[in-house]
Amino acid sequence: MSRLKAEHLYKVFGRRPEAAVRRLADGADRDELRADGTTAAVIDASFEVEAGQIFVVMGLSGSGKSTLLRMLNGLLDPTAGRVLYDGRDLTALSPRELRDVRSRNISMVFQHFALFPHRSVLENAAYGLEVRGVPRAEREERAAEALELAGLKGWEKSWPDELSGGMQQRVGLARALATDADLLLMDESFSALDPLIRRDMQDQLLDLQKRLKKTIVFITHDLNEAMRLGDRIAVMRDGRIVQNGTAEDILVRPANDYVASFIQDVDRSRVLTAGSIMTGSAAPAAGLPDDATTVSADTPVAELFSPFARSGEPVAVTGEDGELTGVVTRDGLLAALGDQPQVAQGAAPRATDPEPEVTAHA
Repeated sequence: MSRLKAEHLYKVFGRRPEAAVRRLADGADRDELRADGTTAAVIDASFEVEAGQIFVVMGLSGSGKSTLLRMLNGLLDPTAGRVLYDGRDLTALSPRELRDVRSRNISMVFQHFALFPHRSVLENAAYGLEVRGVPRAEREERAAEALELAGLKGWEKSWPDELSGGMQQRVGLARALATDADLLLMDESFSALDPLIRRDMQDQLLDLQKRLKKTIVFITHDLNEAMRLGDRIAVMRDGRIVQNGTAEDILVRPANDYVASFIQDVDRSRVLTAGSIMTGSAAPAAGLPDDATTVSADTPVAELFSPFARSGEPVAVTGEDGELTGVVTRDGLLAALGDQPQVAQGAAPRATDPEPEVTAHA
């Protein structure tokens, strides 16, 4: 069963929102509604997030991604559609029931830290437990454990203004972890950080995810961040999800020209993996030397250059059990890096669509 499921979510602001939903379902677009004083922020969004998965929602400003996130934990009521958490319809809960779910099962990490300046780092990390009514000794113990997980052991008695931006964001992350919520919602959580600190926080999140196996919905406008973090990525435009897939799916098979324009400058060697470009044919495998380099299927292609530079021999790809699953040849590596992504047939955007104002940096 999916941990989180969105079913045909709409969010419309303005006059007669239910009538606007019907018009959208019949084919009207955002511009038609805007002319009538109505804003369609999210249009027919559906997706599933599996337990332990990082699901990234990516889009430019105004695409609807933050509005979508706020419907997932009930901060905004959808105009239409449902949000299911472990099969439970959150949109049907009373305000009191929804508050209970938010305090116990769903935590949020904000873009601008949202720390209390008059509370210590430990007190900030323990705040969610305090709201829940957890006794002081227990909440401080759990908050200290979460701070250690977030790399802030020894900073418990410090004040927020004594911390760097990256450290403050770690406190926000620790506060979410302290509640032991299964679902973390992260809204542009690293976008206010300097690039090096931002990458460090991405590393921190990936390391924590390996250990804790949380379910995470992560909002970003940055393609490289999405590709680095996401097990699956939903690309939003004008309120709609235009593609939902793995980083490899989006890189190799963009749904339309709009998505293709995002990924044209991406370093393919850091997204594609050995498993995605290997061949399972018997001929290359038969020619493998006994001392052939061995890698796992999820090894980035960028890490395969050194073995080829040393020996020029094919690289063996093995599964979790150590059994050979395929090989990567030099020709296969060069072909994968040289291939141009193929836009899915029949998925081209409308002729009136403007080009996206975005540059992806490898």
